[in-house]
Amino acid sequence: MRYVSFLVCLLLAGCATVEQQAAPAGPIGDAFHLSGRIAVKYEGEGASGSISWQHEPAGDDLLISTPLGQGVAHIVRSGGLVTLTTSNQKVYQARDVESLTEQVLGWRLPLAGLPDWVRGRAAAGVPAQTKLDGAQRLAELRQSGWLVEFLAYNGESGLPERLRLSRADVDIRLVIDQWRNTP
Repeated sequence: MRYVSFLVCLLLAGCATVEQQAAPAGPIGDAFHLSGRIAVKYEGEGASGSISWQHEPAGDDLLISTPLGQGVAHIVRSGGLVTLTTSNQKVYQARDVESLTEQVLGWRLPLAGLPDWVRGRAAAGVPAQTKLDGAQRLAELRQSGWLVEFLAYNGESGLPERLRLSRADVDIRLVIDQWRNTP
């Protein structure tokens, strides 16, 4: 009986293994630009629009706009400081994007892990739980308090096209329409 209990515990532990996953190289490098659409639900409220994001290891320049193209939030991360400028030109600053977006927008944008997640991989050096699909790509990722679901991949590039990021207080859906490597 102990042996059977041990095997059951071992099997259950194997299903819930927390692993360190290296960030493999892919068709998009460490510096990229993406554009697409975003929908956010938080505290009974919702908003949608477009996103344009220039990412480099040293910084980010991200613009979230209404469906009509009016900028809602312009987020710039550079040199350990994050600046968020609203549509009415109010400027806010903080050391991290998550606390700043929560303070100003009411919801947290997980920019620390997002550069890896949008490329279909776990962030390096951070424990993660993963589930793969039939093609051995990420189907689900739990990391840094977020559940990232990879809903669709681009058949040509192999990059994620649709993602859902969620945690207790927020649900973010991201559709990536265009990718571009940048120098």
